[in-house]
Amino acid sequence: MVRLLLLVILFLLSLLSIFPAPTYHLWLTAILVTEYPLLFIFPCLVLLLSGRWSAKYQISGTIVGVLALLLLASPLLKAYITAKTLVSELHNNQPPEISPFNLSTLIRRSNTKEVSYKEFTYSKTDDKTLSLKFFSSLEKGIRPCVVVIHGGSWKSGDNNQLPELNSYLASEGYHVAAINYHLAPKYKSPIPVNDVKEALKFLKEHSTGLAIDTSRFVLLGRSAGAQIALLAAYTIKDPGIKAVVDFYGPADMVWGYSLPANPLVLNSRKVMEDYLGGTFQQVPALYQKSSPILFVNERSVPTLIIHGKNDVLVAYEHSQRLYKKLQENNIQTYFLSLPWATHGFDFNINGPGGQLSTYAVTSFLEKVCR
Repeated sequence: MVRLLLLVILFLLSLLSIFPAPTYHLWLTAILVTEYPLLFIFPCLVLLLSGRWSAKYQISGTIVGVLALLLLASPLLKAYITAKTLVSELHNNQPPEISPFNLSTLIRRSNTKEVSYKEFTYSKTDDKTLSLKFFSSLEKGIRPCVVVIHGGSWKSGDNNQLPELNSYLASEGYHVAAINYHLAPKYKSPIPVNDVKEALKFLKEHSTGLAIDTSRFVLLGRSAGAQIALLAAYTIKDPGIKAVVDFYGPADMVWGYSLPANPLVLNSRKVMEDYLGGTFQQVPALYQKSSPILFVNERSVPTLIIHGKNDVLVAYEHSQRLYKKLQENNIQTYFLSLPWATHGFDFNINGPGGQLSTYAVTSFLEKVCR
């Protein structure tokens, strides 16, 4: 009976690999199930093998266990399929030096070493001091710089968020500047975009000492930070901004407000109202001015979009709509779609989504900063 009960629990958890999470805590669980799959696959295998010593509910337990195992392993299979597409579209089917997805990395982890950083104050006003963490490229010489903008629903988070990618990019020859910015509800849009301008200004002024190539900046944002990164990339008239990387960001604030997230996961309308200063009916112009998709034109910078189809915080359709608009304007763009992934899948840089997105980012940077 215990075996059957445990396998039923694993089966219910495995459903998070194919269906969107219905509540906030199940969303967090979905990240574990899909990006740390071996933590669930191994216990499932052990329980299945133990069936030979189980007299009661042996067959029913085995059936449930096999179904759970197949679903738990599905992100791995889908990751292999996605990896082939990734190589085909980014490298014209040329065999890459590093595979986009490697099962062994899930077990032994990547060899990326943590890169130390220096912290600088890039903006100081009467009521707020903003800082950035600068990860110097491990390759010598004048190097491109990636400006990283954290997520957190515009009201939380900081530049300590997900530092593994910062170290990885530094090891690949890029400077990384992870910035803090003014947070809602005290500060409203477009203040964070102005913060990006200030950060770029600071980096340019100190480019000699930091060995930054000021003609090759790339903005990279996650979630709310992706909205800021996209809006900054499409509206700041700076020839030094060469591209933007969008991790599951809300690209259309007007459309997003009309179709809110599941309130059991996130009160997305309240989040947007805090950031934009009111409902869409109260401040429609600000929703429009804060929608990156409305600023896409034939002069927009190359864009990498990364989004999971099971995202329950920021609808996958945001990225679909942005990708279509970029294609209509003949902008160099690539859309990495992850069928199993949810919001924040890159929490584990060594998971299926983490490996593929890291590969996509480095391949994209190589193209736009070449």
